[in-house]
This record gives sequence, C-alpha cells and structure tokens, in this order.
Amino acid sequence: MANEPREIVRYTANQRLNHWLIALSFVLLAISGLALFHPAFFWLSNVLGGGTWTRILHPFIGVVMFVSFFSFALRLWRDNRMTAEDRAWLKAVPKVISHEEQGVPEAGRYNGGQKLLYWVLIVLMIGLLVSGVLMWRAYFTFPVEVLRWSSLLHALFAFVLICAIIVHAYAGIWVKGSVRAMTRGTVTPGWAYKHHRKWYRKKMRDSSTLK
Repeated sequence: MANEPREIVRYTANQRLNHWLIALSFVLLAISGLALFHPAFFWLSNVLGGGTWTRILHPFIGVVMFVSFFSFALRLWRDNRMTAEDRAWLKAVPKVISHEEQGVPEAGRYNGGQKLLYWVLIVLMIGLLVSGVLMWRAYFTFPVEVLRWSSLLHALFAFVLICAIIVHAYAGIWVKGSVRAMTRGTVTPGWAYKHHRKWYRKKMRDSSTLK
C-alpha cells in the first residue's frame, strides 16, 4: 500500500532461520543438559526419548548449535567490534535502563551491551565445545582427571550461557519492537532511530534497505 510506513531490513531470511536454529538447539541442549546434570531433572530426558537417547543426542545437538552459532556470528563480526563509544554506552547502562537519552552515546547496528554479549557467547561456545569433546566418551578417551575438570567447566559454561540467553531474551522483549526483527526481519524507522541511531542514519543513505 502506498501509505504503508516504510520498514528497514535488519535481518535476512537466512539470518533469521540461522538464529532460530540456534535457539532451538539451545532449548534442546538446556533441557537435555539439565536432565544429565542432576537426577532431579532426569524426567526432562523424556523430551528426547529417554536417558539413552538424551546421552546420545546431546553432544550432536551441541555440534549443530556450535556450527550454527559461528555461521551466524561470522556474518556479524564487523558490526560487533567494540569501540570507545560502545564502552561509553556500557558506562551509561543505568541511564539506558531508566530510559534517559541524555548522555547515552548513539548506537550503531548493535549497542555496547549487545556487542559484549556477542563476545561472551563466543567464549562460552568455544568453552562448551572443547569441554564437551573432552567428555564425549563414545568417541574420545581422556584421563579421569581431565573428564572431571571438563565436566565441571562444561556445567559452569552452560550455567553462564543459560543466564546470558535469559538476559538476551528479556532484553528483546523489554525493548518493544525488537522481536519482529527476528520474526519479520524488519524494524520501523522509529525503532531504529530511537535505539540504533547511527545505524539508522547509515541505512537511510541506502535506499535498497527500505521496502
């Protein structure tokens, strides 16, 4: 329609599919991981068909998440390089939370908090993969001491990852209009201007991003 507001493309269909594959993998890994972590959560193993299938599938799903995540992360690494403005944005987080704009640096495609999460996730994903491989006794054999430390670190990395994803999901819901970026692939010009002003100005110079 001619009078329909223009929208700015934030994520392509492939990027959104990639994101939701990561999300699905994460949910399955969190459920199966908790089932394997403590007997109190073992009932969750029914999601993947029981204890045996959970033990078999958990590491394979982990590999899927790792590959999917880095496929996604590599596409976005240029937009996630930390700058002095991002560090200033992080210092202004209390103002962001209280919806104050005065003194908050303008954000590019991603703000300082999102970039920090990006790099934290990279570290966690690598840590989970390495510790997970060391524990994958069906294909690899390592000394018992290595298995013990790997199990401890794997649980620690997983706990931090779950906390990080909860923050990520909450922020996406808290900032009204963000969820549609990963469902429809677009955001409104008003949303872009308010939350990612530098990115908005850049996109306004490229008419091919509007529809």
